[in-house]
Amino acid sequence: MEGWADAQQRVEVVMRGLAAMQDRNFRWFFAARAITMITGSMSSIALAFAVLEIDNDARSLSVVLAAFTISNIVFLLFGGVVADRLPRALIIQVCYVIDILSIGAMAALLFTGTATVPLLVLLSVVNGASSAFVLPAMQGIIPQLTTPENLQQANAMLSFVRSAVTIGGPIIAGIVVASAGPAWAMLVQAVGWLIAIPVLALVTLPPPAHGGGTSMFHDLRAGWDEFWSRPWLWTIVIAFMVMNAIHVGAWGVVGPYIAKNNDLLGIAGWGWVVSAEGVGVLLMTLILLWFPLRRPLRYGMIGMAAFAIPVTVLGVHPAVVLLVIAAFIAGAGMEVFSTGWNVAMMENVPGERLSRVSSYDMLGSWVAIPVGTLVFGWLITHADAATVLLASGAVYAAAALITLFVPSVWRMGRPVGALPPGA
Repeated sequence: MEGWADAQQRVEVVMRGLAAMQDRNFRWFFAARAITMITGSMSSIALAFAVLEIDNDARSLSVVLAAFTISNIVFLLFGGVVADRLPRALIIQVCYVIDILSIGAMAALLFTGTATVPLLVLLSVVNGASSAFVLPAMQGIIPQLTTPENLQQANAMLSFVRSAVTIGGPIIAGIVVASAGPAWAMLVQAVGWLIAIPVLALVTLPPPAHGGGTSMFHDLRAGWDEFWSRPWLWTIVIAFMVMNAIHVGAWGVVGPYIAKNNDLLGIAGWGWVVSAEGVGVLLMTLILLWFPLRRPLRYGMIGMAAFAIPVTVLGVHPAVVLLVIAAFIAGAGMEVFSTGWNVAMMENVPGERLSRVSSYDMLGSWVAIPVGTLVFGWLITHADAATVLLASGAVYAAAALITLFVPSVWRMGRPVGALPPGA
């Protein structure tokens, strides 16, 4: 009897972690999102090699990638307004149709040998704009799909798929691109989006709470007022302006540079380090399926501060084993923040304004990323790499930890009913 009781208890524990899947709408949304994340994980590598296949020049690649980022930033606020006005699942479906057409056009141009860098820039602009409408809609739709006590599990499950494809996606993409060419990888992505559209149609949601009758400018202002009225929100977004600029610069620019020019690390070693970061994210998502975050922002910002560890190690002693351990810890810490931040936003921002507030969050957090890329590219050629990375690690940790002095960041808990019974 004791063995049966233990087995039953283990089943209950497992079911508690997967509780979000009990909601029919979330199951269909999760399936559609998983399909697009899996097939879309090849896109960045496929696009990069497609550009280099046309014009083997890093400047051409940077122009194509910048076109996507700039377009995304420009349209984010409009995407937030639209996602609060119209049915969010419908917005996602329409944007997927646009993505299928643009990605399919890229593949067709590559198959026929008529692709040019300007055409890929134009299509990247379309993709960036489409993404600017999808992301706020995605953020706003999740609280509509599940109950408050399952919200953390829902976000953790989505993060699990995202981190898994971050680890495996580039490997699969590399094989497909190397063996068949980038056009086939893009075709796979388009097929994934095509499958996701009817799956999303199975999600039934209440009509938007926004009653209409107001101008877009009025809605933007209302979203800004909602954003600015919460010190915890804009404080962390300002911190992430600095942190994301350092992350993309120190890790995305200086890291590969050191890997290529330092025998202690090497290119293969850098691959292990980046994978370790993904494994840290993946394992933390599993933990967060069962362990509730009682203080989502406090623990989240402490977790983000851990990224200063691998940045510092990269500057002091870039040995593979040390960096793998540090990157694993940082990845786990970043996932604590990612789930904690999503939960805090969804539990504390009114659902009818959540997409607009999310668009301000994304805009503020991402706007300095291109600056970080350019600044660190200049720094690494004019200053000692170790000095740059040590200073970057210190600034990164300070930016993360200083937010803890804001009372609402430190004290924020979970609302009544958000934690499962017995948690």
